[in-house]
Amino acid sequence: MKITWLGHAAFLIQSGDTCIVTDPFAERVGYPIYAGKVDIATVSHDHYDHNAIGLLQGYPRVVDMPGEHVVHGVQITGLEAWHDKKQGKERGRNIIYKIVMEGLAILHLGDLGHVLSAEMAVRLGKIDILMVPVGGRVTVDAVEALAIVELLKPRIIIPMHYKTPPCTIELAPVEGFTMKFDRVVKLPYLLLEGEDLNTRSGVIVLDYPG
Repeated sequence: MKITWLGHAAFLIQSGDTCIVTDPFAERVGYPIYAGKVDIATVSHDHYDHNAIGLLQGYPRVVDMPGEHVVHGVQITGLEAWHDKKQGKERGRNIIYKIVMEGLAILHLGDLGHVLSAEMAVRLGKIDILMVPVGGRVTVDAVEALAIVELLKPRIIIPMHYKTPPCTIELAPVEGFTMKFDRVVKLPYLLLEGEDLNTRSGVIVLDYPG
């Protein structure tokens, strides 16, 4: 499995011939638009920086609803959460997705605006790789993201949705989150094969295109 950060909350997850893109963004977000093959696109909520499926190549199957989905043999579970701390009264709902590929459970939190409950953690079960927003303002901030990490106890944590030079949205930088950990690894992409998860853990900051 190969995981590449496309910027903001968008990741390219590749397993065999299957390519998933999470939360594709519009051009005005500032990152390059991914121009490769896409088989599946997940959308956490209907905002321009997370739902630009029209810019993806081909005709990917779109998953944008809660519930159990099996697409191209991939198990995707969507659970309803909120984009704010007031049960959606400020910014609406946000769907978090648990994607199971190659026996690994990936959790993409989208624009989660609140700390998950213990009940939700039980429903989610084991999480191997967590993609968590850390930039605050319209999502959880670094402190709240840390609380989610401590609740879910994933093997690998990949921060997302934070300020970088090309990003046009005002968010906090990633360092507010990474400074809370003793060891942080920076990689151009994450490549996992079989038993790699047994020897690789902790916070991994992925580079973005360009």
